[in-house]
Amino acid sequence: MPKIITLFIIFILTTVVNAQNTTENIAIKKTIETFFDGLHQGDSTLVSSTLHSTIKIQTTFSDKEENKKLVTNSREKLLIGIANKKSEHTYLEKILSWQIHIDGNLASVWIPYEFYLNDKFSHCGANSFQLFNDNGKWKIIYLVDMRRKNDCKSLKK
Repeated sequence: MPKIITLFIIFILTTVVNAQNTTENIAIKKTIETFFDGLHQGDSTLVSSTLHSTIKIQTTFSDKEENKKLVTNSREKLLIGIANKKSEHTYLEKILSWQIHIDGNLASVWIPYEFYLNDKFSHCGANSFQLFNDNGKWKIIYLVDMRRKNDCKSLKK
């Protein structure tokens, strides 16, 4: 009988933890989807709602061995760039997959993507988001993306 009770308690605890992780996964995914909705619409206010005030933003480029570089941008520069999106331009960041890892109030999300400008392929790569649960609301605290124009088929594996 004690083994059955122990197994039952383990089952209940596992179920509760999995339900919490599922709820957190949904909330994290919603934050990132809101970020991309704002990017696609050119809505810097919407994007801003997903960003922590101290976010760090970086981009790395990887098309040629000799041209690999890392560029750091500010929150303000990102938001100004989004706000200045020309209305005739359409952006589509096609997400290829999601990998979400959570530990307490920290989450890490890996998202391979393809980017299209005006329905024409522009580049591919991966986004790495780090999020912080700020009193029940997930905020992006670090974003680094990698951009390249070649070898994009490897992202779909």
